[in-house]
Amino acid sequence: MTLDQVTQLLIRFFADGGVVLVVLIGGAALLFKIPKGQRWQAYLRILMAGLIAYLVAQLLASIYQPETERPFQLLGQQAGALYLNNPGFPSDHTLFVTVIAAAVWFETRMKKTTILLAVLVVLIAVARVAAGVHTPLDVIGGIVIGLVGALWYFNKPSGQKRVQNGKSSR
Repeated sequence: MTLDQVTQLLIRFFADGGVVLVVLIGGAALLFKIPKGQRWQAYLRILMAGLIAYLVAQLLASIYQPETERPFQLLGQQAGALYLNNPGFPSDHTLFVTVIAAAVWFETRMKKTTILLAVLVVLIAVARVAAGVHTPLDVIGGIVIGLVGALWYFNKPSGQKRVQNGKSSR
C-alpha cells in the first residue's frame, strides 16, 4: 500500500467513520454518566440543543451559500467521502458531532472524554475538507452553529446536581 493510499484511507475513515466514533463514545457517556433521576431533563436539553442548531443551520443555508458546487466538483475529481446532495454550507457532519461533544461536556463534565470528542471533531472537519466534500468555511460554520445550539445549556437550572467524572454532586 502506498503512502497516498494510506492517506486516502485515513481521510475517508475520519471523514465518514469519525462520526460513528463520536456517536458511540458520546452516546455511552450520555447514557451511563448522567444520573438516572436527571436523564429525562438532560435528554430534552440535548434534543433542544440539536434542534436549535439544525434550525439555525437550515436558516443560514437557505439565505447564504458561498458555493453552488462542492470542492471536488469544482476540481473535476471524485468525492473522497460521503456527502449529501446540497451545496455544503454548513457541514452537517461537523454540526452533528459538535452538538454531541457539547452535550457530553455540559451534561457530564467529563473532561477527558470531551477533549477526545473535540479532537475527533477537528479530525472530522479536516478530513471533510481533505476529502473535497467541504470548504474550510463549511466545517467552521458547522462547528460554530453546533456551538450556538449549545447555548441552550445556559438555561440549565443552577440548583441541579452537576456530574463530576461520572459522579453526581451539588
